[in-house]
Amino acid sequence: MELIHKVSKENEGKYYTVDFTVPQSVEKITVSYDYYRPTKGLLSDLKPTNCIDIGLEDEKGRFLGWSGSSHSSVSVGEYSSSNGYFCEKINPGEWKIIVGAYHVLPQGVEVKYSIDFEYKRERLLFGDLHIHSDASDGKYDAFEIARMAKEKGLDFAALANHNNCSVNFNLPQMNGFTFIPAVEWTHYKGHMNFFGVKAPFDNSFIANDEKEMKELINDARKLGAVVSVNHPKCRICPYLWGDDEAFDMAEIWNGPMRPTNTDGIAYWTRLLKSGRKIPAVGGSDYHGSKGFARLGNPVTAVYTSSPSAEDILKSIRQGHAFVSCGKYGPVISLYYGDKIMGDEAEFFENIPLEVNVEYSKPFRAVLVTDRGEREVTGEKMYPGKTKFAYVKILKKHGGRVLAVSNPIYFK
Repeated sequence: MELIHKVSKENEGKYYTVDFTVPQSVEKITVSYDYYRPTKGLLSDLKPTNCIDIGLEDEKGRFLGWSGSSHSSVSVGEYSSSNGYFCEKINPGEWKIIVGAYHVLPQGVEVKYSIDFEYKRERLLFGDLHIHSDASDGKYDAFEIARMAKEKGLDFAALANHNNCSVNFNLPQMNGFTFIPAVEWTHYKGHMNFFGVKAPFDNSFIANDEKEMKELINDARKLGAVVSVNHPKCRICPYLWGDDEAFDMAEIWNGPMRPTNTDGIAYWTRLLKSGRKIPAVGGSDYHGSKGFARLGNPVTAVYTSSPSAEDILKSIRQGHAFVSCGKYGPVISLYYGDKIMGDEAEFFENIPLEVNVEYSKPFRAVLVTDRGEREVTGEKMYPGKTKFAYVKILKKHGGRVLAVSNPIYFK
């Protein structure tokens, strides 16, 4: 959308507004503007020139921000906005550009406003679901972790401190970045991440037998927590509880790829073969720069409808996600008709599984079902009558795992 507005000499020194219409289903608005300036930079302080300032108001006339003439483009959105502007849900209606006519040459000046709408849509977001801050045994605070994660191109993270939820009540708000509340329930018989609620424990984290463990998990679920078993086949702190039904998701990849993770993938596959529909996730278990783990290795990549913590976690819980070695690792999409990874589909002999992998380096793709594994030879594969099918991406030479999709399940 473009608006041409003439600022007259008579309006010099005044503030007023210009309306524009926002349609339905908009998530973000960007307003850019340009006008004739005979002198720019330092010369504009010495010679007469045009200088028009900008700000924004929403459909209810609420002030959203002001940037003077410092920026030629400003944005407002529900999840990210330009510095100096509030984040706000975008409602349809008549919005307003605030015009500040600071200096206007005698003949007036024509201002061209370009208004772009970013609509609500499905998008692919990348995050690290297992990070420790200085609230437990990590080195960095939450703000520094968010800054580092954004530098790596991540969109979200979960600070899963050991038996400690206090940081969830003070998570920083960072433009364009989402924190998912989490706690790593750390027990001598295994570790689990509780996602989605600030305080998953009614009282204490203590549980000394399987009955108390189940009660603690059930109480956390009643509060809204989604439970993931962490590094179940770790050599140091494996999952030793006898109940494989206690968790909702499985962390199949923890930190750098190694036997702990290949064993974790095999364990998860056995759960799938037994009939469990259990999403796979991954996280770095990052503690600090001198540790074994690296932030964002691996990432959980999720197809979701928005960057809100609730929508990200909902999509992960639905299995609309894959685990990859990093932000720039393999990107996997999996379709069976109109179904995607995590969905359940009616099986038909004549419908192929569509496999798409985007990666800049040589790789192999392997289709995994309850009947075994076979090489992916094209974008369309016929999985045969099976309970589930997922794709594993391997390094072309050496066979190291680079990415793992969640399955499509078959009725």
